[in-house]
Amino acid sequence: MSDPNKAAIAAEKEALNLKLPPIVRPPEDIGVDTPAQSKLLSYRRSKEQQKTINQLVIEGAKRNLDRTLGKRTPSSPEPDYPPTMTSEIKKKAFNYIYLKQCVESSPIVPIQQEWLDHMLMLVPESLKEGKEQEELVQSLINEVSRDFEKSMKRYLVRSVLVRPDINWLEDEGGPIPESPVGLDYSKPWHSNYLQTRNQILANLHIVHPTMKMLLDLGYTTFANTVLLDLTGIRGKGPIDCESLRNDLSIQARKAEEKIMNTWYPKVINLFTKKEALEGIKPEKLDAFYNCVSTLMSNQLKDLLKRTVEGFVKLFDPEDQRRLPIFKMELTFDDDKMEFYPTFQDLEDVVFGLVERIAEALQNVQTVPSWLSGTSTPVNLDTELPEHVLQWALDKLKVAVHRNLEGARKHYETYVEKYSWLIDGTAVKLIETFQAEDHTFDEYTKYLQ
Repeated sequence: MSDPNKAAIAAEKEALNLKLPPIVRPPEDIGVDTPAQSKLLSYRRSKEQQKTINQLVIEGAKRNLDRTLGKRTPSSPEPDYPPTMTSEIKKKAFNYIYLKQCVESSPIVPIQQEWLDHMLMLVPESLKEGKEQEELVQSLINEVSRDFEKSMKRYLVRSVLVRPDINWLEDEGGPIPESPVGLDYSKPWHSNYLQTRNQILANLHIVHPTMKMLLDLGYTTFANTVLLDLTGIRGKGPIDCESLRNDLSIQARKAEEKIMNTWYPKVINLFTKKEALEGIKPEKLDAFYNCVSTLMSNQLKDLLKRTVEGFVKLFDPEDQRRLPIFKMELTFDDDKMEFYPTFQDLEDVVFGLVERIAEALQNVQTVPSWLSGTSTPVNLDTELPEHVLQWALDKLKVAVHRNLEGARKHYETYVEKYSWLIDGTAVKLIETFQAEDHTFDEYTKYLQ
């Protein structure tokens, strides 16, 4: 029994003495992307399929191109010109023409819209209104744009290429004008320059700083202003010509008072300052004030002229959006049929409004007259030129006659149809018929 027990005890000791296998640690580079791992992680089947499709499309396009090129007729070889036809001069000319075409085909910056807008600002508004005028202005703008592009191409060709000296080679447009040469301010001209400059400063008073301030003040006040507001006349509907004359006369008087209470005090204030006459010699003072009076007169005349032009434009038959609607009545008095007011009365009212505009701002004192406070004031010359008034009257006369054609035809129709009823003709016909012997049927037919 001892031997088996010993064997069991020995086996148990041997089992207790067994060891676990060693722990295997992971490699140090297990978190680092190797080239193989990066390729695997970045692999996308959709990309590979797209590459395959693109490759198939390219191969198909190449095959189609090869078939197309194979069907083309080979170009004929360049003819072998004799030496006399391929001279050096001709080669230079053809080379210049080819290079010129290449240069001209390069993109050109078009003319700036701002430049075109400044050009259009110099055109009077009366020449830009109307459908035909708009089309004409647009055609002129297109022509200017084409000329600008053509000039830029010419300048680009002249700047890039050197034209060979060949007689038969065309030179379109002629030579480019030379740049202006500046004035020579060297010592021989220096004294003359200074003398001329001093004479300008002494005699050309318009360049004086005070004159510039006066010019700016007039531009700010009168640039977008007229004496009469003519925009809402048609919206009032039919009006009496006398009412229109009274309304516009009141507007002209109020506008004149506003100018004399706003613009004129500012002008006087300019010349009450010490620096107003700075640099003006005593013997040049009268000439300076004459220049002031001329500038003020021109500003007021321009205001009156623009007001007259606006009033004339009000009766433009081609544009009836602002044409006044006059109230006229067809009356019968003293066996006479006529319109009230008459055509002549209406024409006189319209002409009288032009004269009323011309009478405005005629009592504006000159600056030296106001400053001196003389008992007999001297006024500015603000009378409109005779040709301006005559032009306005002629235009209005034609416009009034043309706009009254419908009323005149209406009047003539009434006179033609019914004048025999009121001038005694109908009574005489009836009395004559009654004096004669007629049957009942003849009476009935006559009355019908």
